[in-house]
Amino acid sequence: MGTAGLVGLSLVQPAAARPSDKQPPTHARQEAAPVRYVALGDSYSSGLGIPDEVDSNCGRSNSNYPSLVAGALNAAGVTDVTCAGADTSDMAGPQDSTPPQLDALRPDTTLVTLGIGGNDLGLQEVGTRCVVVAYLDPNGSPCKTSYTLLGTDEIRSRINTTAPKIDAILQEIHARSPQAQVLLVGYPVIMPDDGSACRDAIPFAAGDFAWFRDKEKELNSMLAQQASAYGATYVNTYTPSVGHDACKAEGVRWIEPKETPEAAGFHPNAAGHHSMAAQVLARISP
Repeated sequence: MGTAGLVGLSLVQPAAARPSDKQPPTHARQEAAPVRYVALGDSYSSGLGIPDEVDSNCGRSNSNYPSLVAGALNAAGVTDVTCAGADTSDMAGPQDSTPPQLDALRPDTTLVTLGIGGNDLGLQEVGTRCVVVAYLDPNGSPCKTSYTLLGTDEIRSRINTTAPKIDAILQEIHARSPQAQVLLVGYPVIMPDDGSACRDAIPFAAGDFAWFRDKEKELNSMLAQQASAYGATYVNTYTPSVGHDACKAEGVRWIEPKETPEAAGFHPNAAGHHSMAAQVLARISP
């Protein structure tokens, strides 16, 4: 993903309206409270495959959006425990040899970002199946069909099952870090938002692009609803990333369609993490 910068604007008042140098505005004299930041989440937060990797067990990059957010805020304390492969069970329980992510929280934590839910749906498994079954009906929607047999929408069921797990995590974050602003970070666009196919880059059947897109939107909608219900702030990373999906050309896309030196396959690259960081920063309360 392309590099994004934050530019500060200085507004100069006319001399007659400018406050006296001897009596600066109250807000100018106040020092910002120190930010103590904890980042929780899966591979979309850890920056899987993005140089430079600083934790091989979790596929964590020092250029992921938590690192960019921490740098922009000049955080007094940063604990990034995001880990590739994490699902909701790895928040309160261990992920193999990795301790529970919620253990990173402290009573004096002031900011928490949480990016989780995709692995509960098995998005990696879904993508793999869509590739495998595409040959059955290249112009149809064989992947959608395989997940909706007998009239049951299996992915929607997984989303419904994940919702209370998100609730429980948000409640536990509030209990452990009652001072913290909690931001629940959604997932950026993976497939073209208009549902169009790009079988040269991603070997799905033509009709499964729109179906996969819709399932991701349903996941993000659930996350937004849970954030609202439990006093967290939802961060919409989908809308700003429209037009930068995995079907776009190198230098335009923010999601890599396969593993590259830029990122893991079906994961945000560095430009994607810059965009996600910008959206997180825009949602942080002053």
